[in-house]
Amino acid sequence: MFADQRRNIILEILTEKGTVTVNELTSLLNISAATIRSDLNQMEKQGMLIRTHGGAMVKGEESDAVDKKYEIREKKFREEKHQIGYAAFKHVQEGQCILLDASTTCFELAKFIRDSKMRLTVVTSGIATAAMLKENPYLTVIIVGGIVRNSSNSVEGLLGEELLRKINIDVLFTSAYAFNTRDGLSDFSLYEVELKRIMVSVANRVVALLDHSKINKSSIATFARTDQIDHLITDQEVSEEIRDYLDSKDIEIEVAN
Repeated sequence: MFADQRRNIILEILTEKGTVTVNELTSLLNISAATIRSDLNQMEKQGMLIRTHGGAMVKGEESDAVDKKYEIREKKFREEKHQIGYAAFKHVQEGQCILLDASTTCFELAKFIRDSKMRLTVVTSGIATAAMLKENPYLTVIIVGGIVRNSSNSVEGLLGEELLRKINIDVLFTSAYAFNTRDGLSDFSLYEVELKRIMVSVANRVVALLDHSKINKSSIATFARTDQIDHLITDQEVSEEIRDYLDSKDIEIEVAN
């Protein structure tokens, strides 16, 4: 990988996460810590980021918003995510045990679940999702254990793996930073990806919730191959090539409106 390619990827990761450590970048990019440090130093000289002890953070006004990262993401394509959440809600049935990741799109789905009177067990890695759903007396809410970071709404790590393997999950609703037919569902955060891989492996059915900005994009770490996805809900028509590929894999695609 050329230096410019590496640094573009680092900048994309930093934009998404707000802060990043050298160790995280070393794991994600499979590059030595010395090379990563050199890249970060050069990027700081070019005004692209701010170096911190052990890593880097976004520069300027964006750095003030690190702790509001989830709130920022929640506002992006909110109407589209709302439509997708409504379409996804139609796939929830009385008495099910469903699993929701910590994505902002799943949070939109959770709003419809909160206002329903269905008796459900909802397992989630989303802190905001769990806090909202616990107010509904018809719901049994289980939050997956793990690490909580100040720039994220998600529980991370594999501390919740044992819990997930003990529960019969009917449907996993999940989103991603990117989706393409080669990689499937992928994300930047290695910590979240580890947990999402377990989520996919324990669910009887996987429903991907993806607004149009995520389609035909790529990210660093895959957590669900295309053959592990059963249903995909988006807000705009996909290309004929993608639709034909999904049809060939018996993956249902639904356009919310």
